[in-house]
Amino acid sequence: MRNILGTRDGFEQPRTDPLKQNEDPKRQFEVIEGGVDHDIVDNVPEGSRAAENLAELKRNEPDFSVSDFLTGASSAYEMILMAFENGDLSSVSDFISDDVEEAFQSVIDSRKDAGLTVEAQFIGLHETQIIDVEIDKDANEEEIKVRFVSEITTVARNDEGVIVEGDPNKIKRQKDIWVFAREIGSANPNWQLVATGA
Repeated sequence: MRNILGTRDGFEQPRTDPLKQNEDPKRQFEVIEGGVDHDIVDNVPEGSRAAENLAELKRNEPDFSVSDFLTGASSAYEMILMAFENGDLSSVSDFISDDVEEAFQSVIDSRKDAGLTVEAQFIGLHETQIIDVEIDKDANEEEIKVRFVSEITTVARNDEGVIVEGDPNKIKRQKDIWVFAREIGSANPNWQLVATGA
């Protein structure tokens, strides 16, 4: 499980797409040629590969906002993480790629086969940080790699309800690196989770 969803040390939400870009025209950002784009440099180091690729992404898609993306990614992270921990991916299947869904479901099925039930609670998100941005013109895909640090509680119970792992009163820190992707220039503004790691 650690290989799937990162490392640990230390409510059901409405089914809306958290990664859909805000379409309110009042919220659009204008990229000023030659000026500093604070929507970018407030979120990634100026002059970095991530900053350069975000600038290209915004030139190609003027409605894209880094801040709005991060807000959506944070919401998606909580929804997907809790769906995985609670063993039901049905509410988030539209937000994850087939490969990721298959990997998550394999872990869920293994738990069931072992007679384990997981109870998890999301405490809060400590950090959401873009660590890389890639525009793959050959694959016609743009990818944003995000590092999340969150706090959750989890316990695993056996068939008899006895806790075999975890502590409901002990908050653990969860660290993940997730990659979100979408087609370049797509009319569909939705991003999908395509890879996970630590």
